Amino acid sequence: MARPTPERLRAALEAQLTELGRADTDPAPPAARLEDALVDAVLTAYDGGEEPVRPAVRLAVKVLLDRLAADSPGRSVEVRVPPYAAVQCVEGPRHTRGTPPNVIETDAKTWILLATGRLAWPEARDRISASGARADLSDLLPIRPYDRAR
Repeated sequence: MARPTPERLRAALEAQLTELGRADTDPAPPAARLEDALVDAVLTAYDGGEEPVRPAVRLAVKVLLDRLAADSPGRSVEVRVPPYAAVQCVEGPRHTRGTPPNVIETDAKTWILLATGRLAWPEARDRISASGARADLSDLLPIRPYDRAR
């Protein structure tokens, strides 16, 4: 999965901040700060009971999945957040063809809330489809920088 470009991150962040009625005062933060600002803007929309703009949700999902894959490299578990993205992660037996034996699938809002620690794995079980012996990410969540409490 290709990392979102700073330009796409900036455009999605600006769209989300506009929707929230906020102006972005930092003209050119580094890409990592753009990623965090985008995820924070999406969380702000959810916290306010609003639905975030689709480009912001799409990129927030990708950013958080990229971080999961970077923090837990491997190919034994596939995490899917349709229609936005999927990654393989977690060390262990690798699959090479067909559907992997360990699959986790959820919607974008649930993934973003799980990845940022706003929702715990046990509380989200009814919103997650998980199959396979390794299909439990509770020890890997929340994802940095949201993992400070871990």
